[in-house]
Amino acid sequence: MADTIDARIQNEIDQNAVMLYMKGTPMFPQCGFSARVIQILTHMGVPFQSANVLEDAELREGIKQFSQWPTIPQLYVKGEFVGGCDIVTEMFQSGELETMLTEKGVGTKA
Repeated sequence: MADTIDARIQNEIDQNAVMLYMKGTPMFPQCGFSARVIQILTHMGVPFQSANVLEDAELREGIKQFSQWPTIPQLYVKGEFVGGCDIVTEMFQSGELETMLTEKGVGTKA
């Protein structure tokens, strides 16, 4: 079963330039940390896809194993694990997130 969820996660990360694993949806985030990452991505005008881990227990546990990261949300950019809310927030505030997105060819409105 783990191979199946790993393959699903890898496929989602490969198919989407910016992929966010979160609690809830972009319109209705179910935790403050997920809401914060959505707020940052939306503010920057970054196009992204998301997966709601609350709808799928296998995904919720699988993403933690896949990334070796214990918390959600988790942001991936062009296949690279960026981090959770605190890291994304720090990178946004320092300008590092915009630089990373630009270097990886992901458009922003900022």
